[in-house]
Amino acid sequence: MIETKAQIEEAVSQFETLRREVETVIVGQREVVEQLLWCVIAGGHALLEGIPGLGKTMLVRTVADALDLRFSRIQFTPDLMPSDITGTQLVEFGSQGQTSYRFQAGPIFGNLVLADEINRATPKTQSALLEAMQERTVTAGGETHKLPSPFFVLATQNPVEQEGTYPLPEAQLDRFLLKIQVTYPTHEELREIVRRTTSSAPNQAGQVADAAMLMKLQAYAKEVLVSDEVLDWAIRVLMLTHPSEPDAPEAVRRYIRFGAGPRGIQAIIAVAKVKALLAGNLHVSRRDIREVALPALRHRLVLGYEGQASGIRTDDVIAAVLEAAEAAR
Repeated sequence: MIETKAQIEEAVSQFETLRREVETVIVGQREVVEQLLWCVIAGGHALLEGIPGLGKTMLVRTVADALDLRFSRIQFTPDLMPSDITGTQLVEFGSQGQTSYRFQAGPIFGNLVLADEINRATPKTQSALLEAMQERTVTAGGETHKLPSPFFVLATQNPVEQEGTYPLPEAQLDRFLLKIQVTYPTHEELREIVRRTTSSAPNQAGQVADAAMLMKLQAYAKEVLVSDEVLDWAIRVLMLTHPSEPDAPEAVRRYIRFGAGPRGIQAIIAVAKVKALLAGNLHVSRRDIREVALPALRHRLVLGYEGQASGIRTDDVIAAVLEAAEAAR
């Protein structure tokens, strides 16, 4: 529990140290790095989307190095099977011909699991992650196995327009705390990327924290307060994503088929608490809600036929929702 100003300063200092260490490897992408670290401190899973070659995989590995977490990578391909992720029951034969069964854990049994190019696997294989992401357990052969703590799935995906990709099921998308858009680097950032990656000694992040420190930050974040007024406003933002809501903006009524569910408001508040803490505050503000709403909701809105046909982005719809929520103050 946060009891002193020193503890708040410790959390802010630890976050800044972690962010700077990640940025010794990752060029630019300040917003992406911060949102990914918010997600980890909030104890949730993140989905990073961007075209190939933008450093999504390197970013996840760098975070694992900086936190000294057990890192596990799963390369998703069309022929990947669910048991390749979760593990399988092996039959063992004894010297007297007796048989026994032993569970061989799959790569999901790590602290930080990189699900690389997750949308290149079939929906059946993607769904193998659902229990692990929600319950932090894996069930195989009638037995339930607990995953290590802390546990995160940080997934990367290419835009669904890319050839050979499968859209993630809505039920799985909802398990991701944040969806983070990885954008193309600028001219100056490309110059620095080339300098770092073509040198004789490319940078590698060192350990600046550990699992115990991370869990301490997670506990601190949970103690951040949310007033009824701010909570009600955040819920109002969520409700305005539903086309059936009387005050929903035109963009929602026209383009959205289904709005965000309860996990949406849980994500907003959990990440807003982290953001408030890292700003040195013990109370969540409306500004915190506004700044986390986009990554927390963009993957939870389901476009209708007209929205898909017109190419509207859920980011634009969320911007209209926030504008409507502000106007109703």
